[in-house]
Amino acid sequence: MINRRNFLRGTGVTLALPFLASQKSSGVSSSQWAKPEPRRLVCIGNHLGFWPGGFFPEGEGGNSQLGSTLDPIKNQRDDFTVFSNLDHGTSGGHKAVHTFLSGIRKEEAAGFPEKNRTLDQAAAEHCGSATRFSSINAGLGEGTSMSWTRTGICIPPVNNPAKMFDALFVESDAASQKIQRSRLQHQKSVLDAVNDSARRIGSRLNATDRNKLDQYLTSVRDVERRVQMSNLWLDRPKPKPPIEPVLEKERMHIEEIPLFYDLLTLALQTDSTRVATFEIPMGFKTAELNVGSYHGLSHHGKEAGRLEQLAVVEAYLMKQFGYFLNKLRESEILEQTLVIHGSGMGNASSHSNKNLPVILAGGGLKHQQHITCPAEDHKRVPLCNLWLSALQWFGLETERFNRSSGTFSELEFRS
Repeated sequence: MINRRNFLRGTGVTLALPFLASQKSSGVSSSQWAKPEPRRLVCIGNHLGFWPGGFFPEGEGGNSQLGSTLDPIKNQRDDFTVFSNLDHGTSGGHKAVHTFLSGIRKEEAAGFPEKNRTLDQAAAEHCGSATRFSSINAGLGEGTSMSWTRTGICIPPVNNPAKMFDALFVESDAASQKIQRSRLQHQKSVLDAVNDSARRIGSRLNATDRNKLDQYLTSVRDVERRVQMSNLWLDRPKPKPPIEPVLEKERMHIEEIPLFYDLLTLALQTDSTRVATFEIPMGFKTAELNVGSYHGLSHHGKEAGRLEQLAVVEAYLMKQFGYFLNKLRESEILEQTLVIHGSGMGNASSHSNKNLPVILAGGGLKHQQHITCPAEDHKRVPLCNLWLSALQWFGLETERFNRSSGTFSELEFRS
């Protein structure tokens, strides 16, 4: 049997494709051929990004020299690729970080057909009701406003590991299920009434008002979809918890990251979801690392002492990223899981949103370790091109994603 790979256009990385009948071997049953392993997508966003001087490798391809920030994952270099000179061409410092997975600022979302819908939510819509949760959005504190629906709504992260464990593995009692069923039925009745009213007045509106009504009904349809999904899964049993229950305790902030990664791995492994995000805000406790304020350290001004302390925090974050990749590999789902790690902030010290730190890991790709895209303004590649290729890898038949100009092609970054 030949290896089932094909090149993602232009990246030079290979992707798993469905088997062809001519590739079958006598030892494989038809049922095995018909049920390919589902693909999964995880997006990790760090509000403050990473210090560029330690993040970007020197050199190109597999022979590049990893920066100091990536040292904790150097033994996993075959599992990831770092990209240089990718961004959305936007600005605004902290106020533009939320564009990481969309390329569109919330203030300009109305000018786009799907507003500022993010990469993860596009993938979640594609999954529909195939899993209990179309996506799981987790993170520390208030997160970094990273995930947005097609209606321009920001999805706040679940920041309590105990509540996340309960949602994944703990069955609701009969009384709670009854309340939830009644609530869903009420929501459906309200939505039916709204749609009925819209049909009656729609024909009497001018073009401008019809456009506003269409935008409103798009929001209604999004709610309808979520209500339908909730109804589908309400009576289906949850998977048995493979770990001990996660209990409520005093919040540990940064030290909770490994636990969140454990829970996200289990969520993917049990097929409770196929899309997940994890958000790391600019404000969290770092006392356990014996360093100063993370946000304060990010404004280092190239001061050696501050850079040294910032390196401690970033090494911890990267070590946990490596831990997550190892968990996915141990669970035998890394090859089917595309993991994106990065930020909408390119340089926190100068509040720059240019040259964003981007790592692509897993996904069954033949990774190149470092890809340098053109730095010249007239040759720059939109980061949304990479997101478009990621969505196509995930299974979406789409030729455009927000500000993309095409797929992420080798021609674009080699020219």
